[in-house]
Amino acid sequence: MINKNKVLVGLMAIYFVSMLIVSFIKADDEYSDTERRKLKQMPEANVEDILEGSWMSDFEEYVLDQFPLRESFRAIKAYTAFYGLLQKDNNGIYISDGYISKLEYPLNEKGLYNAINKFTYIYDTFLKDNEQNVYYAVVPDKNYFMAKENGYINLDYNQFFSILNDKLSFMNYIDIVNLLELTDYYKTDIHWKQECIEDVAKYIGSQMGVELLAEYEKHMISRPFYGVYYGQLALPIKADNMFYLNNQILSECKVTDLQNNREIGIYDMELAEGKDPYEMFLSGSLSLITIENPKAETDKELIMFRDSFGSSIAPLFVDGYSKITLVDIRYISSQWLDKYIEFDSQDILFLYSVPVLNNGELIK
Repeated sequence: MINKNKVLVGLMAIYFVSMLIVSFIKADDEYSDTERRKLKQMPEANVEDILEGSWMSDFEEYVLDQFPLRESFRAIKAYTAFYGLLQKDNNGIYISDGYISKLEYPLNEKGLYNAINKFTYIYDTFLKDNEQNVYYAVVPDKNYFMAKENGYINLDYNQFFSILNDKLSFMNYIDIVNLLELTDYYKTDIHWKQECIEDVAKYIGSQMGVELLAEYEKHMISRPFYGVYYGQLALPIKADNMFYLNNQILSECKVTDLQNNREIGIYDMELAEGKDPYEMFLSGSLSLITIENPKAETDKELIMFRDSFGSSIAPLFVDGYSKITLVDIRYISSQWLDKYIEFDSQDILFLYSVPVLNNGELIK
């Protein structure tokens, strides 16, 4: 009679040996489309790293990233976590009423104060003589609307905003939180929907003394939008539809990517068909962009310090300005701003999301 235990052990041995052989044969993947990140590559071995143990740590990360059928195992793990073990989240990713989000906890005071210190440095160095026209606004993350209500641990938002309002009291605060709700955000992504924030743009404009009257046509991207959280969840969820707003004014704007010394469009339709369609808004993560409006009936200018949320709302400010300069100080040092920007009585807006401020070590 065949020993079932031996058969089971034999099958498992065959499986693991097969996986080992496949892992050596298959070419390493450089990028994970679902997770939107570069995958670990084979670390170079040297005596110092091996003796310190860092090489082994890097090698373990490499093996995990390059393991055969990795995406299938990620899905199995997610199904097991949510439906087998009834966990509320899987590696910080959770879903409620079809909306996927990532837990933002706890309050990272070190990161928040780093962001505050950088903003203060910019103000003291470049903007102090223009104090009446310096504003800041904060974009809440989806957790603000869905974490506490669904029993998830959440950031102490009262303390978060209290620290900001206390330490940035020299700026004019524009409160946009009450203008937003969960449906203004993509279900599978971190960002807000451009077609849902016209009222936010108009309110910010009004607080800066600018009346935004432009009307827009709404266009839909043909490709379904699977946001950054979709891949991290590793479960099949219905895609979002992505829209963008356009009009004659935006079509005639001159947009310059100063980082790469080239002209771009308000919307990049090639990127709309790429790995991250949200990058269609002003071509994604660029350090320095100018938008010039030839149809402007004013000579007012705006300098906007922003993260990726700013890419989709910035076009909605064009109606009120002759020129908008967008600066992302995650990619350009605050110390060198005057080498690229001439500060001269422009409106100044700091527009940042909660996750970026809470991880403010990213800000230079």
